[in-house]
Amino acid sequence: MTLTLKLSILLLALLVSMLLSLMAGPLWLPPEALLTALWPGQVHDPLQQLVAGARLTRTLTGVVVGAGLAVAGALMQALTRNPMASPGLFGINAGASFAIILLVALLGVQDPRLWLWCALGGAALAGTLVWLIGMRGQGALNPLRMVLAGAALTALFSAFSQALLVVDQQGLDTVLFWLAGSLAERELNTAAPLLLGMLLALVCACLLAAQVNVLSAGHSIAVALGQRVGVLQLGLAGLIICLAGSAVALAGSIGFVGLLVPHMVRRWLSSDHRWLLPGCALAGGSLLLLADVAARLVILPQQVPVGVMTALCGAPLFIALVRRAQQHG
Repeated sequence: MTLTLKLSILLLALLVSMLLSLMAGPLWLPPEALLTALWPGQVHDPLQQLVAGARLTRTLTGVVVGAGLAVAGALMQALTRNPMASPGLFGINAGASFAIILLVALLGVQDPRLWLWCALGGAALAGTLVWLIGMRGQGALNPLRMVLAGAALTALFSAFSQALLVVDQQGLDTVLFWLAGSLAERELNTAAPLLLGMLLALVCACLLAAQVNVLSAGHSIAVALGQRVGVLQLGLAGLIICLAGSAVALAGSIGFVGLLVPHMVRRWLSSDHRWLLPGCALAGGSLLLLADVAARLVILPQQVPVGVMTALCGAPLFIALVRRAQQHG
């Protein structure tokens, strides 16, 4: 099976996942009802608002967030040359969570539009601090120092967040569903700037795929081949912060997508980043949409946070992948 065919299969899987996401919910809609609802001026307002409003926004957000997390994970693994790396190593999840809890607990802000930008700012601050600590001293990126800095900042932000939530129980009730990861109740007008920014970052990541291949071969080899390693590493760090920070701002803390998807795509498709990054984008969007569909249906009429579902499904899958790799290797 050629790589092009495999990538086409991933694209087909994403389209099927999007269709399921539009159909699934307390009110299950057949495909013909979807077409009618998406065709302007042909249906009653409630059905059109349900499909073209809530479900379409949720589906588009799930696709872009899943793609962003998966590509950020692949870039993080290339940047640190650590197969266990994920965007969370930059402290992005903890930084975004702390920023939102601070906004709600101390300032009493309940506007989700402000939450988005506040979470993005917290994620960017945490990622920048980790990057600066990782670069300190030798003037070059030290992956081990960066991982340790990320772990330390994650613990620090988590401790501050827990302290604020202990003081303000009402704040906990307000942000609990967001902290667990959710695609529900997102407005397209509010999310559109972050979604467009993530799409631009995904395109930039794919354009840098050839340089990422050289960087993955090692620092000395990349320098010998004429790569401006410092500039490339800084660019990759910026893309990781943009992708993962925007994803956390839009959907909360969603685990395992950035860690699991690159391994799955690398084993099934290719380790060449020219194929790996597009494959991660397609597979990440599909995985998150399928997890969200399951989260909507498992305890109808209630919904499970999608972050809980990705953890429940992702942990066994990742353990199986690790054991299979050990058996073959």
